[in-house]
Amino acid sequence: MTIDDASRSERQKILVVDDSKQNLELLMDLFCKEYKIVAALNGERALKLARTTPHPDLILLDIVMPDMDGYEVCKRLKEDDSTKDIPVIFVTAVSEIMDETRGFEAGGVDYITKPFHPPMVKARVQMHLALKRKQKLLEEYAYLDALTEIPNRRHFDNVLRKECNRSLRSHQGLSLLIMDIDDFKGYNDGYGHAQGDEVLRRVAQTLSKALRRAGDFLARYGGEEFAAVLPYTDAKLAVETAEDLRREIESLGIMHKSGGGALTISLGVASVPPNKEIFPAELLEAADKALYKAKDGGRNRVESVTL
Repeated sequence: MTIDDASRSERQKILVVDDSKQNLELLMDLFCKEYKIVAALNGERALKLARTTPHPDLILLDIVMPDMDGYEVCKRLKEDDSTKDIPVIFVTAVSEIMDETRGFEAGGVDYITKPFHPPMVKARVQMHLALKRKQKLLEEYAYLDALTEIPNRRHFDNVLRKECNRSLRSHQGLSLLIMDIDDFKGYNDGYGHAQGDEVLRRVAQTLSKALRRAGDFLARYGGEEFAAVLPYTDAKLAVETAEDLRREIESLGIMHKSGGGALTISLGVASVPPNKEIFPAELLEAADKALYKAKDGGRNRVESVTL
């Protein structure tokens, strides 16, 4: 299943916010067959629901509410990194004074008016949800390696930075694996770049399946190199995981003319003990040095270091 197919198969989620139960029911009835609907009668409840994962794809937000009006709710949503990208459509009565400038400054993308005209409301909502879906796809593709369809270097850099910070906060270990296909240039020279690309895809798929823990993260690091971030993983487990990956690739039995046998990978492992502050560049440098040691030691092997 491609990213596009997966996105289409998921029902998008709408948060409806209005202090009138009648208005809530009208809007929920209008969209419940096509979308997942959650509802809130006040601003505080709306903020809580908006921050709950999975986040809404769109929010229909009444302006005039007691305690906290729609403008303030929208302002708070836009100040929160977890909700700032959710499009907000303001809902207002025709009889109410509508300050469009204030609404757009608060972060709203559109207005609809009460009493509702269902075809118009559905058209507005569908338009903004379509834009949201396209934005989400673009963001996902921006973090995806086009050839192997696993996360790319950009995504890897972001994940490694976050995991280094989380490792220190949670007092848990962290390990990084850098993997390189042995003599991949020789393979390309012997079989051609088209066959080389197919090998990169097979290696990526095999590594992805072999990393079974939910928190483990695999990316194409560049060229014929791959990297895996292993949260909550000490040096012993990291080396065991690396050896498993090495054996999985060797067992594919991809013949290598230049190497005179099956295609293999070398791996460098760097681990950080709990409570130690580490910067991504330091961890990368350590894993790279371990990888070069594995290469110099004869390839198709694992070398490790603990910082």
